[in-house]
Amino acid sequence: MQETIKVITFEKLMEQLPEHYTVADRELVQRAYRVAEEAHRGQKRHSGEPYINHCVAVASILADLRMPPEVIIAGLLHDTVEDTPLTLEDIRRDFGDTVANLVNGVTKLTNLPRVSRGDQHAADGGNGSQLPEEIEAAKTRKQDLKSETLRKTFLAMGEDVRVVLIKLADRLHNMRTLYAAPEEKQKRIAKETLDIFAPLANRLGIWQIKWELEDLSFRYVNPEKYKEIASQLSEKRPDREAQIEAIKKNLSQLLAKHNIHAEISGRPKHIYSIYKKMTQKGKPFDLVRDVRAVRLIVPDIPSCYAALGVIHTHWRPIPGEFDDYIAAPKDNFYQSLHTAVIYDDKRPLEVQIRTPEMHMNAEYGIASHWRYKEGGRVSDKAFEERINWLRRMMEWRSEVSDAQEFVEGMKTDVFQDRVYVFTPRGDIIDLAAGSTPIDFAYHVHTDIGHRCRGARVNGKLVPLYQELKTGDQVEILTAKRGGPSRDWLNPNLGLVKTQRARSKIKAWFKKQEVEQNLAQGRAALEHELHRLGITETNFENLARELGYKTPDELFIAIGTGDLSISRVIRRFAESEENADTLVIGAQPKESPSANAIEVVGLKGLLSQMAKCCTPMPGDQIVGYITRGRGATIHRQDCPNILRLKDKERLLQVGWGKVEHTYPVHIKIRAYDRKGLMSDISTLLDSEGVNIADVSVNANHTIASLDLTIEVKNLDQLSRILTRIENLPNVIEAHRVKPG
Repeated sequence: MQETIKVITFEKLMEQLPEHYTVADRELVQRAYRVAEEAHRGQKRHSGEPYINHCVAVASILADLRMPPEVIIAGLLHDTVEDTPLTLEDIRRDFGDTVANLVNGVTKLTNLPRVSRGDQHAADGGNGSQLPEEIEAAKTRKQDLKSETLRKTFLAMGEDVRVVLIKLADRLHNMRTLYAAPEEKQKRIAKETLDIFAPLANRLGIWQIKWELEDLSFRYVNPEKYKEIASQLSEKRPDREAQIEAIKKNLSQLLAKHNIHAEISGRPKHIYSIYKKMTQKGKPFDLVRDVRAVRLIVPDIPSCYAALGVIHTHWRPIPGEFDDYIAAPKDNFYQSLHTAVIYDDKRPLEVQIRTPEMHMNAEYGIASHWRYKEGGRVSDKAFEERINWLRRMMEWRSEVSDAQEFVEGMKTDVFQDRVYVFTPRGDIIDLAAGSTPIDFAYHVHTDIGHRCRGARVNGKLVPLYQELKTGDQVEILTAKRGGPSRDWLNPNLGLVKTQRARSKIKAWFKKQEVEQNLAQGRAALEHELHRLGITETNFENLARELGYKTPDELFIAIGTGDLSISRVIRRFAESEENADTLVIGAQPKESPSANAIEVVGLKGLLSQMAKCCTPMPGDQIVGYITRGRGATIHRQDCPNILRLKDKERLLQVGWGKVEHTYPVHIKIRAYDRKGLMSDISTLLDSEGVNIADVSVNANHTIASLDLTIEVKNLDQLSRILTRIENLPNVIEAHRVKPG
């Protein structure tokens, strides 16, 4: 995807600056450019261009948003503290507190406890001298750094939203020039942009940046589909443009007859939004592509409804396609009328109708505040409403110390679309899409959340994991006293989706006695390890791997809900000789060969899996040098290895990357009932897991089921066992190790 991006010169940036900038403002921008140019002198980007070009491009994007001078200056200086000898104090001294705080808000963290730049170097490939487990640990720490940096930026956003506008401008230019990066980095950054930065732009209402981030990301995340849609759009462009011109002329004449003045334009089609519509509505490309769309901008709100009336009178509206976002704005304050009609050629025509102010809001979102101020229409009240709304959605932010959990919380509570549900009294509750009755209960009141024991939705009893939809009326059934269940924090059960509710549940458990949390945390972890068939565990090493000084600290964190069992299992799998999270397996479907599985430490040496202990990825393993048959791979706890006297023939080995599924034997005990096996099969099917073998033994009321299932890793096995145990009548489900 090699291409050329137009370089924005500093002279061009100066021309872009808003007219209301004073001479002093412009001189400060020039001084910031000189400082940035000197600081980045000699630095190049992946494309080979001077690094200062990126800084000017970021400032240019911010100038398009009509940002005030301190934001443009911070845009020019945004990478200096991170990548040059310049310090935050230098910037504070030369440009003041505001600019320094903005730069600090977007500066990446370079240090965490036990992390150094050398670790990051290792994570990027290192110098080849690190052990595999060191490289893996460095990668994990680098991921932690990224999460901490995002957390820092989002927290700064709560204090000054301009921080995140600089971050979005930085990401937008990085995406525009991503073609110069290595392919692996392209995919990683593009996915992060689709997951975090495009939803963030949407939440702030900045449509201009949102759609461009989505399209740029999509071309790297799914290049084949991107090219397919782009080429088909390109083929039909001349026809479509001619049709739109004819429609605009027809509409203009029709509205003029009714004395309605309107600016009419064709609405641009964005590749990612077409793809989403295809996947969400299950429509083929032809049906999505052929929808024509126009936008009407009329002087005021009465004109919006007048234009709508004229259009609906002249053409037949399509049922279910009308939305009034003026009377009921979207959660990101977007306002417009949306409708679709059958046009003269019997094909659909989509129409948006809005005022100039609504259009400014739609394109620039929260950034439109500064445009209004510039034009003399100070909209401080509307701006404060937006900021307060954003802070309300992030009210849990001070309660979450774990960076990865914080970022996940932003994804669920802030970036997700919203649903609007009703209390029995008719009050509207605004929740993140996917919320459950427990999320609703905690949103209404913390105490109602703690005492929640059931729910009625639209008058019917529903399970607590049911996702709520807009328009649902929800009634929570409560106990007189009591607290939340620890199961609510188990992500495998899907009972709680929002960070707001999770934080309140964890706070409740933290108030319990330390000894109680320690005992319950230890019992929960030991139960899970036993259920997975993991009998030998070094809790000291596991605690250190997860950042805790002692096993007791680890158990307390599990007991209070600060650390989920699933995260422990994931880290456990990663720490087992770099097992790449792959599951401890039983009798394999077919023994992995040296070709199928790369065993680190045995390159070029013939190897085979020992039949006596059938090691699988995730097990701690050791290599044994045989006479004439290369090496045999055993589990470290294999009786034959433990009895071995000739220890010199043992090799330290580890697992390489494997993308296979592995057969695992599991046993399920349940009170026998009709449909039990069907429910288990449906559950496994939803996980994409194959059942290789099954036998059922029913003894009066108790059924014993032995299954062989093919799973990818320990995390998936843990999730499946948890979900099976939560089926009606199931007593227990656990793994049975071979031998």
